[in-house]
Amino acid sequence: MGVKDSNYQIVYRGERLEHFFSGGWVFFQRLKEYGGGYWLGQTFEDGFVFGIERPVSLNEGLRYLLVVNSVANQPDFDDDFKLT
Repeated sequence: MGVKDSNYQIVYRGERLEHFFSGGWVFFQRLKEYGGGYWLGQTFEDGFVFGIERPVSLNEGLRYLLVVNSVANQPDFDDDFKLT
């Protein structure tokens, strides 16, 4: 179900998500007869938000999370920026 220090969890076929933290990323493995792959999204107290709106491979999902995390680590935009 994921590594303790990672920012995501993996829920394999036939398992369920026992514990989650708000804003955490989760991969839900799809059944093979429906094409396999994973649904990727974030868990919150009141719902699940898809990160990518289609099933993905684990590799593609992890690359997506790397990009999301690198963007989140960028400095904020300057709200007072003026184009001269």
